[in-house]
Amino acid sequence: MSFTDKKSPQDSNDKVFIDVEANSIEEYAISDSVGITDAERAMLATKDGYRLKKGFKARHLSMIAIGGALGTGLLIGSGAALSSAGPANLLIAYTFIGLLVYTVMCSLAEMATYIPLPDGFAGYAHRYVDEALGFSLGWCYLIKFWIGTANQITAGAMVMQYWVSRDLVNPGVWITMFIIIIVFINVFGVKVFGEFEFILSSVKVVIVLGVIVLMICIALGGSPTHDRLGFRYWQEPGAFKPYPGIADESKAKFVSFAQVLVTAVFSYGGTELIGVTLGEAQNPRRNVPKAIRLTFYRIVIFYVLAVFFLGMCVPYNDPLLIDATKASTSANASPFVVAIKNARITGLDHLMNVCILVFIFSASNSDLYIGTRTLYGLAINGNAPKLFAKTNKWGIPYYSLILSTAFCALAYMSCVSSSQTVFGYFVNVTSLFGLITWICILVIHIYFVKALEVQGIDRNTLAYKAPWHPYSTYIALFFAVLVAIIKNFTVFINGFNYKSFITGYIAAPTFFFLWAGYKLVHKTKVRKPEDVDLISLKHFIDEEEEQGKIEEAERRERLKHKTSIFDREWFYEKFVSWLF
Repeated sequence: MSFTDKKSPQDSNDKVFIDVEANSIEEYAISDSVGITDAERAMLATKDGYRLKKGFKARHLSMIAIGGALGTGLLIGSGAALSSAGPANLLIAYTFIGLLVYTVMCSLAEMATYIPLPDGFAGYAHRYVDEALGFSLGWCYLIKFWIGTANQITAGAMVMQYWVSRDLVNPGVWITMFIIIIVFINVFGVKVFGEFEFILSSVKVVIVLGVIVLMICIALGGSPTHDRLGFRYWQEPGAFKPYPGIADESKAKFVSFAQVLVTAVFSYGGTELIGVTLGEAQNPRRNVPKAIRLTFYRIVIFYVLAVFFLGMCVPYNDPLLIDATKASTSANASPFVVAIKNARITGLDHLMNVCILVFIFSASNSDLYIGTRTLYGLAINGNAPKLFAKTNKWGIPYYSLILSTAFCALAYMSCVSSSQTVFGYFVNVTSLFGLITWICILVIHIYFVKALEVQGIDRNTLAYKAPWHPYSTYIALFFAVLVAIIKNFTVFINGFNYKSFITGYIAAPTFFFLWAGYKLVHKTKVRKPEDVDLISLKHFIDEEEEQGKIEEAERRERLKHKTSIFDREWFYEKFVSWLF
């Protein structure tokens, strides 16, 4: 089998012919990206010993998409946002950023359904924009998840301290247990990982729905106090909280809104990780659009409704809420527990702590997976040693998994009080990388669509087309950049905090340093639209799509003859599949 592909703009010849079965591709020095065509890089991911397994089904992708967005940012981070800005600012900010996230996901879906690359965002940046962008984006995203995994494990140890004091059991014990469990899940392939994430994400969905129903009951007087709250706290102490230290009340309220925008961004962080899973997804052109379309409704239900009813149940000046924002990552830190305590509902704080533990376990599990696959993608693209592109018989890039697991040891820094501050700085450093990723996805999509237009490919023929482009993409890009700029602007108010300023913004110069360094060394140029590779690997996806259509037709024909409620396939199709 062979295919024809254009070379990158730096190559002198017009065409290159690659034999898929040839052994020569496997032998090239992947760590040396000079002189290696995009086609050759792409084909390495199809070779035995470097190939990922297609194990994610539609339901896996759907739940990973929402599971990535549901984290402790909602159950815990929303408390700090409510305390600093008030209920109206909280609702507006989460709704606005939710629309921005949806735009990012739509942009990602259009590229991912055209050719789902095994190297994720870095692959799209490398292929459609510039090799240097792929290099810097890939390494920044990897750093984010290497440190992010350790952060989640640390949070899990803190949650356990709600029941068992660190004086009785050293946090290192819980950290070790977390690492062993998530490595065990990741070591057996995407089918095992996908099932675990499906279960965990389903539980997270049930938890959030339960919290929303509980907040509604409390707001309407269904708690033991029978106090019908309604919009009482929107009137007193008020819907908008002024930022302290600013005399002008209107300006103070606007500063509070700008601050909570940043909090909302990081509450939604992780939504984009579905883009890394697509290299292991079955029939992505059919399954990915379904997952993305449901994202908008889930954002409205889970985030917007949750913060709306939270603002009805807890005033921003509640002493318990103020104490919660200073607490560790446990039930004590959740604003929803504050609402429960105010409503005099006993026992639910322990249940909420279990819920938070589920959220953290799911996040640490998926973070290790994403870190492993991101390093694999960098190796496939020639931006990391070839060793990390090797996979075992289950399609696991085992060397990448080993190195990513090693970085989990950063969590042990939290066991020593003198190291906790340093580790906190690490976490603050990585928080901006997620927003940079969103910005890059939007930029890549702009270049991708331009390449389609120049090369005469009608977007209406694609499996998925991002709605309202180009207006939605440019508007989302503008506000994403704006939020990145104002991320830590409050360090200039009421005294300059240089430590917060440096750790909050250093991610941006790190990204540009990697980008500029790569360009200087490899002399790369931004790809012209007519030179962008829109061919490599496409025929594999075309064949998979056609095979998927045949299998789907056969499945529907088979279901016509099944009507028993005891038949698992018929029951799933009729009553469950619409959820996914």
